[in-house]
Amino acid sequence: MPKIGTPGRTVEVLQKYQFNFQKKYGQNFLIEPQVLETIVDAAHIQADDCVLEIGPGIGTMTQYLAEQAREVVAVEIDKALIPILQDTLSEYPNVTIINEDILKVDLEKLVKEKNDGRPVKVVANLPYYITTPIIMQLFESHVPLHSITIMVQTEVAQRMQVGPGTKDYGALSLAVQYYSRPEIIIHVPPTCFIPRPNVGSTVIRLTRYEKPPVEAADESFLFSLIRASFNQRRKTLVNGLSNASGLNLFKAQITEALEQMGLPANVRGETFTLEQFARLSELLYRKK
Repeated sequence: MPKIGTPGRTVEVLQKYQFNFQKKYGQNFLIEPQVLETIVDAAHIQADDCVLEIGPGIGTMTQYLAEQAREVVAVEIDKALIPILQDTLSEYPNVTIINEDILKVDLEKLVKEKNDGRPVKVVANLPYYITTPIIMQLFESHVPLHSITIMVQTEVAQRMQVGPGTKDYGALSLAVQYYSRPEIIIHVPPTCFIPRPNVGSTVIRLTRYEKPPVEAADESFLFSLIRASFNQRRKTLVNGLSNASGLNLFKAQITEALEQMGLPANVRGETFTLEQFARLSELLYRKK
């Protein structure tokens, strides 16, 4: 089937269906074949793979995925795009289109039905406004995942891979690095999209760890601790954690735990490595 990932073909499809872009869904469709090929190559799609695509749009990348994978499940929230997808993907019997909000989909059930519970590969050109919730849901739901290859805002991609002491370092950096190995693939300029976004984009691959690089006494408590540490970046860790609702930690407990780690009481969360957060969470979890 002719590829639709070019400016001319994309405009043709949009005009045929008189499609209007929905700002609330953050819709920006890729129109550069080279970038599409790079994304699919980076995802290492094999003939027996089941791929979950989030936000297929008009099916631009879905066509490439369907030609490489055994099965593609494309989840699209905008019902106006469903008839377009049924048209552009009509020659691909291995594609299932689901009109649903990805944050409301039972991913565990979906993976069990479509891939016998084996790890799937996620590929997506994510709406920028909802990137973090989608990534966190994919990881925290513990659905079997091999990798996530996604197009995101460049600033967000940078946040995912930076280390302590940088302004972009935060809860997202630590969560991504706890669950996966992040690797920047390619930077993509606004000219590669219709309509053009106001920011640059980056493709990043997150390869899921079989086992996280650190051990946590309680994973949920670890991430509550991390989020509280960055909610008030300017505060010391002692003040930030003791003021956080839900943690129920006292200053004396936190200070004692830091002393056990050989750290001063005025240390800030933005200087902590993932290993240090794991150690602190273990000490504080025991005290709780």
